[in-house]
Amino acid sequence: MSENPQKISLLGLKEEEISALIPDAPRYTAKQVRAFCFSGRSIEEMTSLSKALRARLSEIAYADPVKVKRVYPSRDGSRKYLFSLTDGELIEGVFMPHDYGNTLCVSTQIGCRMHCAFCASGRDGLVRDLHFSEILGQVVAVNRAEGGTPKARAVTNIVLMGSGEPFDNYDNVMRFLEEVTAPDGLNVSERNISLSTSGLADKIRKFADSGRKVTLSISLHSPFDEERSKLMPVNRKYDVASVTDAARYYFKKTGRRVIFEYTLIKGVNDTDACAVRLKEILKGFPSHVNIIRLNDTGLEMKRPSADAAGAFMLKLNSLGVSATVRHSFGEDVEGACGQLRRRVKEEEDRKDDSTRDGEEKRGGRRKFTTV
Repeated sequence: MSENPQKISLLGLKEEEISALIPDAPRYTAKQVRAFCFSGRSIEEMTSLSKALRARLSEIAYADPVKVKRVYPSRDGSRKYLFSLTDGELIEGVFMPHDYGNTLCVSTQIGCRMHCAFCASGRDGLVRDLHFSEILGQVVAVNRAEGGTPKARAVTNIVLMGSGEPFDNYDNVMRFLEEVTAPDGLNVSERNISLSTSGLADKIRKFADSGRKVTLSISLHSPFDEERSKLMPVNRKYDVASVTDAARYYFKKTGRRVIFEYTLIKGVNDTDACAVRLKEILKGFPSHVNIIRLNDTGLEMKRPSADAAGAFMLKLNSLGVSATVRHSFGEDVEGACGQLRRRVKEEEDRKDDSTRDGEEKRGGRRKFTTV
């Protein structure tokens, strides 16, 4: 289910789409409603509209498809947001303040079908795609919660790097990008948006042809096909060569340097041979390697020390490869790369267990859906 089947989301609808819902209202009303939605207001809060019009809209639509359920503050100043959707599903995002602006990491799916070995988000597979209004709603909800407005945004940068594979939800992600960059929307520059993909080569090429020029981040994690296939099953369809070829095509079409995400795992992909191979596959290509020390997701894989990550970075630099070690935000609240959805799943399981115990004590039965 992509959204409430009885009502539709007003957030992200164009003026003509809103006008079609309220054909008897003055034309300018649709513009007002669209602006209210991007400010994060519910229909009840659109007080400049008549009470009767608000009642009519409430019968057929809602303006806030994403609500903030809980906020987890991290010691490093970041905040993980837990969102609830209209169908009761939960998703997460991470707000990361910086000197140069504030970044919000958003989810594009509930769960993920990529099943990367080190990532908690896809451990139980894909639940469903997020509607474009639900992706947009995360930005709107956090922007309001952090004291921002559409004109003076608290969220200045966006990364599509939460739960889900953005290119596995291609059409909704494209509509999200259209609305979040719209001058009468949030007007976020494409240069301030990053999209992270596990390397769906055909979609990378399609995206390159779309005219969008966001920063493209590709999860690589190993330069060797055999090892990458173990870490990322998607490599069996889109191998290292096809992914790097697609990345070159993206640069050729957009002029934007491509980022390669590289989760460093002790004893797996941190060898000199890996560094040399990275040099070979990225030679002559304007790219950058983001080294991320493996975050805890409850697996037996080992996280390298900070010194080891630094040494791997210096090895790449000495070979002529642009590389840095990325600081992971929100590790203590499980908001870092690869950790999203783990705590949500655990909380859902505890809630289900508690409800099941209550039902059994009352002699009743309840059906549960495994996520």
